[in-house]
Amino acid sequence: MGAFASESSASIARLAANRRVHQAFQWLHLQEQRILEWQTELVRIPAPPFGEGPRAEWLRARFRELELEDVRIDEVGNALGIRRGTETSAEPERRRVLLSAHIDTIFPAGTQIEPVLRGSRLEAPGACDNGAGVAAMLAVAAAMRHAGVATVHDVVFAGNVGEEGEGDLRGMRHLYRQEAEGVEAHVVLDGAGDASVVTQALGSQRWRVTVRGPGGHAWTDAGRPNPIAILSRAIQRFSETALPDVPRTTVNVGMIAGGTAINAIPEEATASFDLRSTDREQLIRLEVELHRAVEDAALAAADGQRPDAIGLRWTVEKIGDRPAGKLASDAKLLELLRAVDRHLGIRTELRVASTDANIPLSLGVPAVSLGAGGTAGGIHTHAEWYDARGRESALKRILLLVLAAAG
Repeated sequence: MGAFASESSASIARLAANRRVHQAFQWLHLQEQRILEWQTELVRIPAPPFGEGPRAEWLRARFRELELEDVRIDEVGNALGIRRGTETSAEPERRRVLLSAHIDTIFPAGTQIEPVLRGSRLEAPGACDNGAGVAAMLAVAAAMRHAGVATVHDVVFAGNVGEEGEGDLRGMRHLYRQEAEGVEAHVVLDGAGDASVVTQALGSQRWRVTVRGPGGHAWTDAGRPNPIAILSRAIQRFSETALPDVPRTTVNVGMIAGGTAINAIPEEATASFDLRSTDREQLIRLEVELHRAVEDAALAAADGQRPDAIGLRWTVEKIGDRPAGKLASDAKLLELLRAVDRHLGIRTELRVASTDANIPLSLGVPAVSLGAGGTAGGIHTHAEWYDARGRESALKRILLLVLAAAG
């Protein structure tokens, strides 16, 4: 163990032995039922993409109950509150640590959500992702308030929108346009578990391809360009693109739609593509290949004619762009987390993933994404569940890391 690691371990040991931190640990130990009640209340409130408003209002009310300051909902719908530090410098020079958890789900408006609680197990769409993360954030704020724990830097609590699907991290992008000044570290809470830590942001691009034609009757207008057939050829061509094992790169066609009847030539067909890689250059290459595949398929269907002359048109529209990034191996935040994990007997497992941490990592802000403890299954399905057993260890981990980062 190096000198810096030894110093960090000693610092965490002193922090964990602090009387007020012990009181915060005690609150976490005794209040699991309260935390689970918060989680159930939250999950009951639908939060489809771009429809997170009611859940943000609920979270704002909890922030006020926990006596956070400057509690508000910002222009894009993020719920925010601050626990002020003892630092005496004025805004905007004040330094801060950001603790966040996304409040949106993948489930569209109208999804039936009726949480079922069986002991420590909560069953509902979004029970874990990200009911667990938001509940853990509230637990940390409540434990700090109960114990009167003071930090040097401000701790900003954020329930952000737009992490899932086509939200394209809009909540986190807005936060870093408005709140980036003075952020020393950012801890993201997402899902279950207590061993892994996301330190490398997986870059991704999302595209919607639309092919349009004149349409017509399947018999009398046979021979007109068929958007579904053209799009199918484009997908087949693109799927043959060579992908490297290193850096790991993937492509997926996640959605396809088009047509109105079995005996009608469709007027439109669309497909959604998800491209991922740890290397930005690979994403640029795949973007070029996707455009080429669609254009080649359309030109082949035109058979030497001008596509617009026969009513054939297409668009390739970017609908999501998550930047890549990586926490430096010698970052202070990572060493603090390793020291916390050594103290708690947790094995630190570094991972690559696409989370809200993509934004700060891409901007050079030290950030990690952690699980909120417990276990889970059926993520992103209507059969999603979360079991809170074992959550306490993860909550201690999060609390110690935030306190250490916030001085």
